[in-house]
Amino acid sequence: MNSSDWIDVTTEKNHYSLDHFVIPDHYEKDVSSILIPHGVIMDRIKKLARLIVDSSPGPLVVCCVLKGGHQYFADLVDEIKKLRRINGTSVQLSLEFIRVKSYMNDTSTGGVKISLTDTELQEFKGKNILIVEDIIDTGATMVKLLERLKTVEPASVRVTSLLVKKTSKSNGYLPDYVGFAIPDEFVVGYALDYNEYFRDLNHICVISETGKKKYAV
Repeated sequence: MNSSDWIDVTTEKNHYSLDHFVIPDHYEKDVSSILIPHGVIMDRIKKLARLIVDSSPGPLVVCCVLKGGHQYFADLVDEIKKLRRINGTSVQLSLEFIRVKSYMNDTSTGGVKISLTDTELQEFKGKNILIVEDIIDTGATMVKLLERLKTVEPASVRVTSLLVKKTSKSNGYLPDYVGFAIPDEFVVGYALDYNEYFRDLNHICVISETGKKKYAV
């Protein structure tokens, strides 16, 4: 992959003023700017769905990484199903869910908790898997998950992440399908959270210092 495979978001050209979009009243002072408006997110997902349908073998097990990935997962699956009807290509889908946790406040804990038992892992044996993630930060969480999946010998594993963070802490891992590469900022909204808050915000926004203090644990 190279930088032409995703949309490069920068603080210079993509920080939209809060005055230009609708922000829920309860979050007005908790985000500093809008990084990716909801409409742009949805248009990009349509393109990613096309890329996935055109290049993925079927039947396909689409696996959502919870909790942050659930909105991207839902919208992506909807777009894949629309394309399947339009172009006549029948790609059978089944849906699975994995819960992963690695953050406290705005910092990675360094540990990765994956809610997969050995019995549940066996369900992936010999299948074509598409992992749907909200954001790749350091890459540690996804590498751990892929190592775990590899032990049951799936037929294929591909990963899509709506966001990839441009950070010096990255281990170099890149998914097969990327929506946006974003600056090294802590972002919330579109189901991405800060201690379980902001999941109900449609746009992807940069959290403010006020928001961090207000919702810290």
